[in-house]
Amino acid sequence: MKNLFFIVLICVFVACGGSKKAIQNATPNEYTTPEEKENSPTVTVPIEEKAPDTAIKKVEPEEVKVEEVSQQQKQTVTPKEDPKVGIIEAFNHQSWNDLLQKHVSPTGTVRYIGFKQDYLVLKSYLEALSKNIPAENWSKSDVLAYWINVYNAFTVKLILDNYPIKSIKDIKEPWDLRFFKLGNKWYTLNDVEHRILRKMGDPRIHFGINCASISCPPLLNKAFTAQNVDHELEKLAINFINDTKRNTITSNSIQLSKIFTWFAKDFKTEGSLIYFLNKYSRITISSNAKKSFKKYNWSLNE
Repeated sequence: MKNLFFIVLICVFVACGGSKKAIQNATPNEYTTPEEKENSPTVTVPIEEKAPDTAIKKVEPEEVKVEEVSQQQKQTVTPKEDPKVGIIEAFNHQSWNDLLQKHVSPTGTVRYIGFKQDYLVLKSYLEALSKNIPAENWSKSDVLAYWINVYNAFTVKLILDNYPIKSIKDIKEPWDLRFFKLGNKWYTLNDVEHRILRKMGDPRIHFGINCASISCPPLLNKAFTAQNVDHELEKLAINFINDTKRNTITSNSIQLSKIFTWFAKDFKTEGSLIYFLNKYSRITISSNAKKSFKKYNWSLNE
């Protein structure tokens, strides 16, 4: 019996000592069966906890970088820049463009009543023109666009200031009225046309400026800009010369707008008037073609 008692005592001691050692060396996760240990989700917890930290460290610099680029773009890109062609306008004519789109038809018919309703917008644009006259660093295209827009916008103002009228000629000496100021100088429409635009040596300006009359080249329903002025003047020259309401052209006979006699000198800088017309006319005009001029209709272009 004694021997049996000692054997049981030894077994209990060994069992308790081994369990104590196992308890001391084990982690909580080791209290599982081999199968539980293999399938336990607790193994992935440390990885899941680290993943967001790693992601944040990788994402944060990217977010800061994007924000920095955005701020830089805000500083360098203005409404005057056209990113498609990389041309930066010296002056922003957008408000004038919006007015023209709203109150001038594609064929040049003007809603002066509409302009009158938006007079404050027009006034704001005219004030901007007055405060930002062309500088020495402006391109020729910027300067050309500026002065054509000046002529057209202040002509609209002149009509509105005297509206309703049937013709611009109902206003006393409309082209010699010194009614607008640009910078520190007062101007007339004749100053802009004859002393500035015509001296730039581009006869196509006569198709871009509008005298508020039916026989005049139609008012373009968009603003001139440095980017579009050359292209638009070219289109206007083609359209006006081939407009049968304003010019009747055959190979041997031409009936022309009086613009071509009033400003004949401007159209002969490279040769004869017929040479100039043939650059744009869809019908080739003989150098010996009979020439006459049509009656000019000064009725308001509304």
